[in-house]
This record gives sequence, C-alpha cells and structure tokens, in this order.
Amino acid sequence: MSDGNRRYKIAVVPGDGTGPEVVREGLKVLEAVSEIAGFDVDLVHYDLGGARYLKTGETLPGSVLEELKTVDAIYLGAIGHPEVKPGILEREVLLKIRFELDQYINLRPVKLFPGVATPLKDKTPEQIDFTVIRENTEGLYGGGGGIFKKGTPDEVAMQMDVNTRKGVERCIRFAYDLANRRGREKKLTLCAKTNVLTYAHDLWLRAFEEVGREFPEVKPDYSHIDALVMWMVKSPEFFDVIVTNNMFGDIITDLGAMIQGGMGIAAGGNLNPEGVSMFEPIGGSAPKYTGQNVINPLAAICALGMMLSHLKEEGAGERVERAVRWVTAHHVKSLAVGKMGHSTCEVGDLVVRGLTEGQEG
Repeated sequence: MSDGNRRYKIAVVPGDGTGPEVVREGLKVLEAVSEIAGFDVDLVHYDLGGARYLKTGETLPGSVLEELKTVDAIYLGAIGHPEVKPGILEREVLLKIRFELDQYINLRPVKLFPGVATPLKDKTPEQIDFTVIRENTEGLYGGGGGIFKKGTPDEVAMQMDVNTRKGVERCIRFAYDLANRRGREKKLTLCAKTNVLTYAHDLWLRAFEEVGREFPEVKPDYSHIDALVMWMVKSPEFFDVIVTNNMFGDIITDLGAMIQGGMGIAAGGNLNPEGVSMFEPIGGSAPKYTGQNVINPLAAICALGMMLSHLKEEGAGERVERAVRWVTAHHVKSLAVGKMGHSTCEVGDLVVRGLTEGQEG
C-alpha cells in the first residue's frame, strides 16, 4: 500500500495506431509496481494525435500545452496517422512538446536484454550496453531556413544547423554527469564531424573539452560520425556514453535500436532535468497492426521504467527492468510482431508477474 507521501501526476498520451495498446500494458505494469513500491499515481489522459486532428483540425491546443507543463511526467504511446500528411503531427505535437517544454535531452539506452537476438554476430548483453545522449531542441530541427523559387529549375532549399553555447554545453554537462554516475567505464564519447563542419562542431569540441575539466573521473573520447557508426556495429562494447547533436543522434539511435534487437525493445526519454519530461517507445504507431493484439509492448514498458527512475523511484524503475529481462530470457520467443509466442496483453501480464517472480539475478 502507498504511504500517501509519494504521489505523481502523469499525463498519458496513447496517441495513434498501436500506441493505445502498448500504453495499456505499460499502465498495467505501473499499477502493479506502484502497489509494490508504495507510491500513488494520478493519470490524466489526452487524445492528442491523428484521430483528433482529423476530427477537429486541432493538433496541440494551447490549453493542453499549459496543462502538460503542470504534470510530473508525460507517458506517450505513438503519434502518426496514415491519413494525415507527414510532418504535421510530428511538428505540431511531438516537436512542439519538446521545444515548448524545453526537453533538451534525448536519452536513449542501448541494451541487449538476455534472450534477445542481435544481428551482430557473437555479441552478448555485456557487450551491448551503452547510452546515447542526443541534443533535442536545436540543430537542424530548430526550423531555421527556407525555400526560394520553389518548383523551378532555380529552386534553393536551405536548412540551418543552429547550435548555441547554452544548448551545447548543457547537453554535454548532462552527458558527463551521467557517465560519472553510470558505474561502468566512466567514458564519454563525443560524436561529431569536426574535420568538415568546422564552425558548429568546433563549438561542440571546445565545450566538450572545457566541461570535461570539471569531471576528471570521466575519460573523454572523440569519434567522427562516420567512424562511430562503423564501431557501433563492429565493437559496440567500446562505448559507455555517447553525446552528439540532434541530427547525428536521430540516426545513431535507430542503429542502436537495431543492434539491441529492434524497435520492440527500444525506449527513450525526452528530458527537461529541471521541468517536465516525456517517455516513449521509439517505434512508430504501426497502424497496420492496430487492434490485432500482436504488437510488442516491451519498449513502452521499458519507457515506463525510465520514467519511474526519472521520478526518483529508482527501485521501481529497476524492478520493471528486471521484470522485462525475465520475460525476454524465459518467455518471449521473438520481439517481432506476431512472433512473440504471446499476445500484447499476455506479454504485459508476464511483466506484471516478473515484478515479483523475476527479481533475482
């Protein structure tokens, strides 16, 4: 039972496609783990996504945005609808939440769980266990640029890569702090392209070196982006924590998802360490599987565990992760859609079982 002193207000955004199905399983696990760990949760549901947009023309009303600023965290399923033009929901819901709530850190653990197949030959869970810190509110996603003479032979398209000292430094500082606390190698790798992108990435390198002096326990490392993606495939055990800009981070975290077994297990957090953060499975809405009870909910459940740890319920977050490890090691045949050997609901039930039965080791 709860002691009544730890209560969290969580905004729940199930979203589109299979999002509501995976969120349902995550909330099932949340209910069980909150009972075990002794805290209370107040859930506030929001119908943001493609269905709302098609019905009302609204994406993210200002009143809803103001309400989101008052919660302790946001739990998101997926945003994306086949009947909505690409870019609308992404810009007006996902990016708007990130920018308006200043969620300047994208946190992506890359972990190979026991029993999960990786496409990397002979690699083990001990060798695939690192974290990517992606700057989340600047860079090429900042929206600067434009198109001139569109649709003509003389068309010019420009997209500006915006990097501020404040944005770069706070991202790097977060990464150093995480590397210092992770308890592994305490190594931080900066991923950039300083030999070609000599203005923006010179700023990244200088900030990396200057902030690094405040963390003498952390070993600094550097890799060009093209070399880093090769080493992620050849020797993922080389990495502990990686910090990079918005665009490079967008690319390498999808590669990270594949080497940890696929989108069915990959979770992420959009963090404002001083404000409201949002947690989600990184896969899309997978609309063709909607309502079939075959989608893998483990990524959404892992995102829930990340959310709990972020809320300082580290014990509950670790319990959820151990439960997922127990499920992948003993109960799920595959992470692929329809090949798990269990339905979406059954996998959620197994994780709930794992909160008690799967806690050793």
